[in-house]
Amino acid sequence: MAESYEREALELAAILDSIADGVFVIGDDHAVRRWNRAMTALTGYAPEEALGRSCAFLSPDCARPARPGYVLDCDLFAEGKLDNREMRVRRKDGSEAPVIASARVIYDQGGRPDGAVVTLKDLSSVKVLEREVDRLRREVGERHEFHRIIGKSHAMQEVFSLIEMASASTVTVLIRGETGAGKELVARAIHYHSDRRDGPLITVNCSALSESLLESELFGHVKGAFTGAIKDHPGRFERAHGGTLFLDEAGELPASIQVKLLRVLQEREFERVGDTRVRHVDVRVIAATHRDLRRLVAEGAFREDLFYRLNVFPIHLPPLRARKDDIEPLVRRFIEQFREQTGKPITGVDPDAMRIIMDYCWPGNVRELENAIEHAFVTCPGGAIGPFDLPIEIRRLELQREVCSETDEGGAEEARFASARAAGAETGPRRRRGADRDEMLRALEASGWNKAEAARRLGITRTSVWRRMRALGIPMDPSELG
Repeated sequence: MAESYEREALELAAILDSIADGVFVIGDDHAVRRWNRAMTALTGYAPEEALGRSCAFLSPDCARPARPGYVLDCDLFAEGKLDNREMRVRRKDGSEAPVIASARVIYDQGGRPDGAVVTLKDLSSVKVLEREVDRLRREVGERHEFHRIIGKSHAMQEVFSLIEMASASTVTVLIRGETGAGKELVARAIHYHSDRRDGPLITVNCSALSESLLESELFGHVKGAFTGAIKDHPGRFERAHGGTLFLDEAGELPASIQVKLLRVLQEREFERVGDTRVRHVDVRVIAATHRDLRRLVAEGAFREDLFYRLNVFPIHLPPLRARKDDIEPLVRRFIEQFREQTGKPITGVDPDAMRIIMDYCWPGNVRELENAIEHAFVTCPGGAIGPFDLPIEIRRLELQREVCSETDEGGAEEARFASARAAGAETGPRRRRGADRDEMLRALEASGWNKAEAARRLGITRTSVWRRMRALGIPMDPSELG
């Protein structure tokens, strides 16, 4: 009996010491019963210095009624649990460590509180990074480009500073932003500016694969694990060893995958599908999503503990409509890019077209802007890009209103294509001048030849309407049409 008890005690101690976060157990008298290795690293107290002492040495209010700012107190036993509360604990050297604390009360056979298990996640490195952000902003100054990311706006200058901070650390990063905002570019910038730059950068789109395929892709499988598994297959975690794994659209992770991912983030270990062998991996994880993970947590669709593991160092990438200062440099970059690819003598964008571009809401963000300039390179023979070279859903005011009134990205995208189809948007080859003339005539006829109304329909100025009518050989009086 004694041997069995001793063996169980040793196994429990080994389990606690294998956990990366600080874990300790207290009795109902607040005295420390168990103390894992991570608690020693966090506080500087060895187990023999902590065992038997009141946990008040970590927090002065531990054995007193609750007070704002402290959580390891008597109220824990009244509430029965504590979830992800930020607080500070005292170290042996007198300093304080910022932590996220969670706790669960232990009950005896009679249902009475008999103690509690407390977990502390050290936030020291994250807080140091946050303090360094302001310093870098002052020292680095304004940059208009950072690792292929264009942005002179204040919002993007902040993003550049955060990228530098994240690159100097190995913390898990969560990039939030709308579809097309450039989240993958941010992930690449972090990786290639970090100490892991010589290691692999492996990307997986969590929304592009079924649950079973995603599990196999992330963690790998062994031969015979399922029908079609004809050989062992290393997953992307293994392939990313020594480097970075980028989880795109992490908000789409199925619940079963969330559990396994949490284990990898906590323990840096996993098992292939169909295998019992535990594999250890050294991987830095960067996740990205366009969804509100906090809302998904509240709805029960995303694990709260996984959210906190991913959200250690968040970076918010603002939508293009919130950083209009970046549109012109982005347009110049895309023109240079497509001019080099196509050899077309496109020199820039005329003022009317640029006004349309600046006024548009860009629900597809930078990716949509790039596609619009690529479209213009198809229709424009040379010189400056004009309004009629832009996609119809961007230059037509009524279509803009439909697109920009949508709050849901997916709905906005569908509305844009549906509106374009309804308006008779052409997708095949066409003769440019004839098509421009037909479109101008349709706008004039629909507006009763009111030039101001035609301009609003086309998304250009009234002066531009007059100038283009002359260029297209359209008389000012409809009775003069041949």
